[in-house]
Amino acid sequence: MVDIFIDAPDWSTLPAPRDDGATDHLRGLTLPAIPLAATDGARVELSALRGRSVVYAYPRTGKPGTANPDGWDLIPGARGCSPQSCSFRDHFGEMRALGVAHLFGLSTQDTEYQAEAAARLQLPFPLLSDEHLAFTRALDLPTFEAAGMTLLKRFTLVIDDGRIIHVFYPVFPPDRSASDVVAWLRALRAC
Repeated sequence: MVDIFIDAPDWSTLPAPRDDGATDHLRGLTLPAIPLAATDGARVELSALRGRSVVYAYPRTGKPGTANPDGWDLIPGARGCSPQSCSFRDHFGEMRALGVAHLFGLSTQDTEYQAEAAARLQLPFPLLSDEHLAFTRALDLPTFEAAGMTLLKRFTLVIDDGRIIHVFYPVFPPDRSASDVVAWLRALRAC
């Protein structure tokens, strides 16, 4: 595998998201039976997966050479999807060693769009698409609007046997998201 490095922006120059309580209702929730298209061609029903799953939600990945929507860098927490995905890629083995059976990224982008990012970033796990917002609406997940798109705010779910046991929100800076999850998993294991 070729190392793919994504230059992270200077996070201090971007507005940080604040905890608006938009995920407070999620901890302890049993997931609904909603299948999501995955970049590996599967349909994944998170509620049916056994063991521990980690799902990180991100607004959207961009494509090289294509400009972000106007004002993108002014939206708190919008920037950094590729650095976040790369951080999960780079910590994938550690997470597996700490008991994570399933790892996914989740966005409202369609699977075809996500597949380009998954291949370009060499992700060893699939990205899930909620392009029709069924999962987002069923769980009342935090979203924002940009350039006519409904996008997920950045958060990470830890799910055991279909039930959410922990939520990381807000997530900032995005490239530290995976290491924060690894630290939490280690602390949990030490208890």
